Amino acid sequence: MTLRKTSAWPLAQVYALLIVYASLYPFSGWRDQGISPWAFLSSPWPRYWTGFDLTANTAGYAPLGFLLALAVLRRGEMPDAMRNWAAIGYATLGGTSLAFCMESLQTYLPARVPSNLDWGLNALGTLLGAALAGALEKLGAIDHWSRFRRRWFVEEPRGALVLLALWPIALLFPAAVPLGLGQVFERLEGAVADWLMDTPFLEWLPVRDVELQPLVPGTELVCVALGVLAPCLLAYSVMRSVPRRAVFAAFVAVVGIGATALSAALSWGPVHAWAWLSYPVRLGLLTGLALAFLLLPLPQRGCAALVLLALVVHLSLLNQAPESAYFAQTLQTWEQGRFIRFHGLVQWLGWLWPYAALAYVLVRVSTGEPRPRIPQ
Repeated sequence: MTLRKTSAWPLAQVYALLIVYASLYPFSGWRDQGISPWAFLSSPWPRYWTGFDLTANTAGYAPLGFLLALAVLRRGEMPDAMRNWAAIGYATLGGTSLAFCMESLQTYLPARVPSNLDWGLNALGTLLGAALAGALEKLGAIDHWSRFRRRWFVEEPRGALVLLALWPIALLFPAAVPLGLGQVFERLEGAVADWLMDTPFLEWLPVRDVELQPLVPGTELVCVALGVLAPCLLAYSVMRSVPRRAVFAAFVAVVGIGATALSAALSWGPVHAWAWLSYPVRLGLLTGLALAFLLLPLPQRGCAALVLLALVVHLSLLNQAPESAYFAQTLQTWEQGRFIRFHGLVQWLGWLWPYAALAYVLVRVSTGEPRPRIPQ
């Protein structure tokens, strides 16, 4: 069948690359054990598994199935009666094949264990995602989303929408300060120093001579406020309607709080899901949301400029503080525990999201005001 270009297909390709990254992380220690890469198919089921494993393996492939099915639904040239079934079939076959390749390659990685149960759950997740796309298409929900996007956003909002969709995922990676994405300077200095060890270039490494001090409550408040404000302003830069901006700002705050609580629950246990919500953090959340509402009438170009300022100040304050020993222990849980399947992907999102947002907004500002939408 001939496929025409739609936005779902490149998104499916990107998500497939993310699955490859998460499945093969940490990409080290490759070895041949003399075992066939498909030997896992006939192996006994794992003796030990948890509800988290079942949910994660199923849910991880559901977006891929959804995007692949949506790509086929939007590109396929065939009768409507066959489109849904064809889309579900193509998507399930594609996701199942990718999962098989990933499990086979894990045979050569010492940190990963291929499993027929994982493969089956991946295939099930792909099927569920594809079936959801087919059901939504049949009910007209996909067309409703297209109309919703045309009403709420400017002509080319895709980059901002992708960043906003990735923001809550990036928040799942533990942060030293709630909503504090992008704290990388201390780790970057350590990584570069290790890389240059035993070389004359180590003496040339420009390191900060001042001793890093923990963030005081006032600075923590500002960081949290900017952490809420930045995604709100990013959304404003591709939105015009003030009432819709207000609704979206409230939605961003709720999603940010929920993602941070989920991260705390995954890291320290459900009973500690709200332990991060200290008095300075609560004030920071309220301050950031209040600023977001005060800036509702700001033009899109002004919002983009303020995003740049907010992110630069946010990153500067965060990277002047060290990572605490308790926080380092939390990261070790992610790196060596059950989160190894997602640690590499979510870690990079948590580190790079604000820098990607900076790059995107710089491009938007340099190319001028977005084209207006034609009312529909």
